[in-house]
Amino acid sequence: MTRDVIRGSRESNTDSLGKGREIGPLGSVGERQERKRGPVGCFPVLFVARAIFPSYKLYVCAGIFEHLVFHQVSLFLSLDTHKIGQREGTEMMWPAASVQNWWDEMNDSAKWQDGVFYFLCAAYSLVSAVALIQVVRIQLRVPEYGWTTQKVFHFMNFVVNGVRAVVFGFHKNVFLFRPRVFTLVLLDLPGILFFSTYTLLVLFWAEIYYQVSKSLPSDKLRIVYIIVNCGIYVIQVCIWIYLWIHDNRIVESIGSIFVAVLSFIAAVGFILYGGRLFCMLRRFPIESKGRQKKLHEVGSVAAICFTCFLVRCCVVGSSAFDTDMSLDVLNHPILDLIYYTLAEILPAALVLYVLRKLPPRRVSGQYHPIR
Repeated sequence: MTRDVIRGSRESNTDSLGKGREIGPLGSVGERQERKRGPVGCFPVLFVARAIFPSYKLYVCAGIFEHLVFHQVSLFLSLDTHKIGQREGTEMMWPAASVQNWWDEMNDSAKWQDGVFYFLCAAYSLVSAVALIQVVRIQLRVPEYGWTTQKVFHFMNFVVNGVRAVVFGFHKNVFLFRPRVFTLVLLDLPGILFFSTYTLLVLFWAEIYYQVSKSLPSDKLRIVYIIVNCGIYVIQVCIWIYLWIHDNRIVESIGSIFVAVLSFIAAVGFILYGGRLFCMLRRFPIESKGRQKKLHEVGSVAAICFTCFLVRCCVVGSSAFDTDMSLDVLNHPILDLIYYTLAEILPAALVLYVLRKLPPRRVSGQYHPIR
């Protein structure tokens, strides 16, 4: 009898428009289908319950329970336009759009911009201070050696991170410079210096490798390093001069591609010479504690630097073709935070930690002044 009553009510009811659309105890057919099309839909547990208990009463109870749960979840997902999404009739804006709204709000927020860039300023200042302390420690340990490769590396780290700290400390002025080329100079120059600083490690490893293998004089490697770096700075200065005369988006993109290519070359250099030196040390016949430390040092630094230059290559290369990936604007603070943390701050801090050991007091064949 209960089934007959329910069947009769389903056949006799019509919707508010009077078009004879079937309306059951859970609403019209269209409403039930609309609920099933939502992101929550029909829960698998209820399907299992309906399969196990074919009774129509249990079917109705399960449907009512599903409707209530879906309604509560939908209300939770549509609490506020500014939080998760918005509900307009049966339409709903889902989390993907809300994440985009959150991203845009953070980018346009002056508080977020100041917070991110002041955080970057503090982080770069800390790394710069650590590098300077290391230079002082080396000088106090071996004052008679002058400017060694290790000391030059730490001093250049101090300069690069110090310049970054100053730039981000005055970000409100830096990003609003006119002409825009001055902003590009202040943002790109530390990146080129970063390249020169860390390829100095590649030079050092190459010198050790070729000295042991006796296949190439190490003095020629230094000449190649100096010539290549001078050529890089000349090309970059030419790009800046052209942008000063003609502010051209295409030339600016070429400059970004140039930096991306340099980053890729640096990543290949770390894999090539870091891998060669690592394999050479592994083949070294004498097992000692110093050998294991050198293996760990070379392997760790090679992996860290390869990763950071690869990240730099991908992000800077993408910014050349997509303005939403641009790092030279004020209203991309979250992107700047992620990029500079992964590409410079974190790698620099890790490398300084790995290379924290001071040189021995005696003259070493692997530790010599730069002539």
